[in-house]
Amino acid sequence: MNRTPKTLLVLALVVVVGMAFRVSWNALRDVARAIGADHTAATLYPFVVDGLMALALVATLVLTADARRFALRVLGTYTAASLVLNYVHGLVPALHGASVDWGRLADWNPANWALVLLATSLPVGSIYFGSDLVAKVLHHQPTPAVNAEKTVESVSNRSMADQGEPAPAPVVVNPAPIPRAVQVGFLKPTVALKPLPAIAPAPARPASTVAADASRPRRATGRVPGVARSARPKRTPGELLEQARAASADWPDAHLTADRIRKTVRTSAEKARGLRDALIAERAA
Repeated sequence: MNRTPKTLLVLALVVVVGMAFRVSWNALRDVARAIGADHTAATLYPFVVDGLMALALVATLVLTADARRFALRVLGTYTAASLVLNYVHGLVPALHGASVDWGRLADWNPANWALVLLATSLPVGSIYFGSDLVAKVLHHQPTPAVNAEKTVESVSNRSMADQGEPAPAPVVVNPAPIPRAVQVGFLKPTVALKPLPAIAPAPARPASTVAADASRPRRATGRVPGVARSARPKRTPGELLEQARAASADWPDAHLTADRIRKTVRTSAEKARGLRDALIAERAA
């Protein structure tokens, strides 16, 4: 729709809503008088109910997610309450008199109590729900619009990446030119020509593979394998014990520790503890 039809549609909606509010205003005003409201309060009462319905409708158009569902519940609740009060106004003829300031909304006491509770709680609910809706609208942050061109570009880039590297185009090797002497030989078969050895063309490597190998980073080499390391002679437990005994011959018993033996003999901590225990046993014996 163009701008002019949209404007006319909105104006027609405003006119219809205004007339509907005028019809509902009469019923809600009489109900407010029946529950004890004075002339000014009864005149403002329809704005409390139907006005909050309009506010909830606007909040529904602005908010999203859970806040929008909350605004819809408020709109549905106050619409149902306004419908009930308008229905009661049509059923009770005593409410239609202009001089009625106080009356019953129903002949049955439980129904009358429920209707009075509904009519008196709507203004309090308007204060609470209206403030909450306004706070939600003021703190609402709309989602930024996504640029269509960037979206299309990102999708195309992702599609190209998913396709992988394109297959290299086949390389056509030009056949070797035929010597002029051979060409002449085809024209003059009487001339004996010496056959030329066939030269196999060198395999051509695709340019994309060469560029990929040049740009591909080299993998970091890990630890040097044990085979490539310098071989260290392994010592038997007896040789380790002889070295430890010779090195600790002049040590006092307090200095005979596994850590000192490990550093002196250059062995592991587990073997150093075994050597310490063996030397202590020898000294004790």
